[in-house]
Amino acid sequence: MKAALIGLGQAGGRVAQAIRDTDRQAGYDAIRGVLAVNTARPDLQGLDVETMLIGGDRVSGHGVGADNELGASIMQADINEVMSGLDGIVRPETDAIVIVAGLGGGTGSGGAPVLAKELRRVYDKPVYGLGILPGRDEGAIYQKNAAQSLQTFAREADSLLLLENDAWRASGDSMSEAFETINERIARRFTLVLAAGEVLEGVGESVVDASEVINTLRAGGMAAIGYASAEAASEAGENVNVITSTARRALLTDMSVPDTTSAESALVIAAGDPERLSRKGVERARKWVESETGSMAVRGGDFPLPDEEEIAVVVLLAGIADSPRLEAFMERAKEASEKTETETDRKTAFQNEELEDLF
Repeated sequence: MKAALIGLGQAGGRVAQAIRDTDRQAGYDAIRGVLAVNTARPDLQGLDVETMLIGGDRVSGHGVGADNELGASIMQADINEVMSGLDGIVRPETDAIVIVAGLGGGTGSGGAPVLAKELRRVYDKPVYGLGILPGRDEGAIYQKNAAQSLQTFAREADSLLLLENDAWRASGDSMSEAFETINERIARRFTLVLAAGEVLEGVGESVVDASEVINTLRAGGMAAIGYASAEAASEAGENVNVITSTARRALLTDMSVPDTTSAESALVIAAGDPERLSRKGVERARKWVESETGSMAVRGGDFPLPDEEEIAVVVLLAGIADSPRLEAFMERAKEASEKTETETDRKTAFQNEELEDLF
């Protein structure tokens, strides 16, 4: 799948670049263009992709300070400038446009739904979101922002692929170490999905292509991705159980939204040397995912990567609104929203119209 990436906000820009870099290093050539958009000038500095500063007349390059309503307002005001900046990023051969954004801040959280709506109006291509949910310790305002953005973004995009920061953050990691690890893991998994069908040197028995990804995500709503890898035997027949057990680990222990095992549709991709890939193993993994998720729309196929000694399995789930992890997140966000509203009420109660401000 040939994709154009738009990274919104600090997290969005960094993750979009990480995906592009992983794609280049692997030689997939699936990412055909990247644009990073932000309201904060410092967050664009150091990025090795095309960049665009918006809202300069309102925030002077200082960002929106986690105000997602301001982020949405600025994106709406500067939407024509952003769309013009996509010339050369979205090309005729582009299969899909992906908006990458952290959902807890202001620019990405507020701007992503606005941009998704406009992209779908202008382009006759699928518009997907890659949304990053804040961890439990990232503050009440970030939880509230993410919940608001999550509902709107999922409605305006053709599908919203989610990942939770807490899912891949190791205990003891500093914030910078955690984000570096998370970005790398996002890039590895998401690049494999986007690159499906782009590597044609090997001959798979049933090669996954862009249409399989698009048809899986057609279920709409929210999606999640799982990944696992294992050493493979030199003969395909010896890897039947390797593929099935790796698929189980991808779904049960390493989903981008943990504890998500039900979906409206799914896609199982087994990536590795075509001489080591077992079609029987892929089919057994597909049937197991079908049974585990309760979905009758589970696709499966090969992703040939010549000379690879490991087999990696990606499980893509679409239509995961019933995920208990998402329900728990929304409950936390509701509590966070009530907390921030209470704090606002206290500040308002302290004000007295009969007294002048100190400044």
